[in-house]
Amino acid sequence: MEEAKTMKTPMSSSIKLDMDEKGKPVNSTMYRGMIGSLLYLTASRPDIMYSVCLCARFQSCPKESHLSAVKRILRYLKGTMDIGLWYPKGDNFELIGYSDADFAGCKVERKSTSGTCHFLGHSLVSWHSKKQNSVACLRRKPNT
Repeated sequence: MEEAKTMKTPMSSSIKLDMDEKGKPVNSTMYRGMIGSLLYLTASRPDIMYSVCLCARFQSCPKESHLSAVKRILRYLKGTMDIGLWYPKGDNFELIGYSDADFAGCKVERKSTSGTCHFLGHSLVSWHSKKQNSVACLRRKPNT
């Protein structure tokens, strides 16, 4: 990884990870270890939380496409080692919260994801994302 090219974002906005059933499997123990290390790192680097949690969904049967996404996060971290939370003296400490949700954004299960984030001044201090637990099915009665 020392020779790897750095990235400006942890995940491309155009990538949509799915089960990739035709993809080549990778070592699941190694993949889980990488995800575990990245989850530990999210305590001090909340900017990678969404990307890491998205990759963590595929721990049961990881493929090369999932490993490529994890490696991109590592290349992003390599290029942003000097980034952290900073609270300058006299800064505006107004707490602002945002929330958002998508509709059936998960291609595999058609579940929605909602999320919130909170800023203290200009610094992100909390972040949360959750995929919904179930999907509603609507049935139409046949005309009789």
